[in-house]
Amino acid sequence: MPDATEQPGYAAALDELDTILRELEGSDVDVDHLADRVARASELITLCREKISNAQIKIEQVTADLDK
Repeated sequence: MPDATEQPGYAAALDELDTILRELEGSDVDVDHLADRVARASELITLCREKISNAQIKIEQVTADLDK
C-alpha cells in the first residue's frame, strides 16, 4: 500500500480496487479487515474521480485554446 502522502496513479488505483473487490467477493473474507478494505476502496474511488475530473478540466482548457 502506498505511503499516505503518496497517491497512486489512476491505473494503480484501479488495480488496487480490483484486488479489493476480489477479496470482498471471496468466500473467506476476513471480517476483521472488512471495514478497512471498504474504507480504502472508498479512498481509491474518490481519487479516481478526482483524476478523471482534473483530466476533463485540462481537456476542456486545451480544446478551448484550440478554438481561439
